[in-house]
Amino acid sequence: MTDVAEKKPVRHLLGLSGGKDSSALAIYIRDKYPEIHEKMEYFFSDTGAELPETLEFIDKLEDYLCKPIVKLMPDGFKDDPSSEDGLFGYYLKLHKDYLPSPQQRWCTINLKLIPFEKFVGNDEAVSYIGIRADEPERVGYISSKPNIKTRMPFREDGLDKEDVFKILDSSGVGIPEYYKWRSRSGCYFCFFQRKEEWIGLKEHHPDLFERAKKYEKPDEKTGVRYTWSSVGTLDELISRPDSTSSKNTMKKSKRLIDNIDDDDSDGGCLICTL
Repeated sequence: MTDVAEKKPVRHLLGLSGGKDSSALAIYIRDKYPEIHEKMEYFFSDTGAELPETLEFIDKLEDYLCKPIVKLMPDGFKDDPSSEDGLFGYYLKLHKDYLPSPQQRWCTINLKLIPFEKFVGNDEAVSYIGIRADEPERVGYISSKPNIKTRMPFREDGLDKEDVFKILDSSGVGIPEYYKWRSRSGCYFCFFQRKEEWIGLKEHHPDLFERAKKYEKPDEKTGVRYTWSSVGTLDELISRPDSTSSKNTMKKSKRLIDNIDDDDSDGGCLICTL
């Protein structure tokens, strides 16, 4: 008689970026769908270039969920505490100091997508995504692996942006502190940042702004400059005549919270910002 291998149960996965939508979805599932929450594996891809506010918020969310949030790390990287370049610097060297950009998103591939798909392996899994009912055109990251299916509970249940803020507020978790000056989650040097967000980084985290500047460099052979912005270096960007402090810039547009939508309009990396 041949033994039949017992089929593994389907895994339920929710990736947290430190942004409002995925965080609200985790809270929503915990409180409305406890049977799914019990099986859920929450994870966070720590790029090593996260804002302090993001890491603090992930810890706060972990306390609320009463479940561990697994920290994913790419293979091959050995953390060197003496190096401030860390994980990003490791992959930057592999890419011959070529900075990531909207056209070359190697940061998302190496620091987010590959670790996630390795985390899942060949297991049958359902990936939960925080795309809302008021985002009909938004798709998010959909894995090409046939063993990973996707669910969007907010869209299924008809929840919109206003509902997301209600969930965060009523839970007591609130929103991350970086939303006071930034409209997205993601790395501190994210190339999708608006000018006022770079200014905000300089005002709130001058050390990280200076670190981001150090990655910008000219190619002495070709004369091509590698910069975070197509406008020029960060110093050139923030010194333009139309630049001002992040506080004054944000006053021009109602309230900052009205503009928080993780910037799908500019093609941002959805797996990073949800």
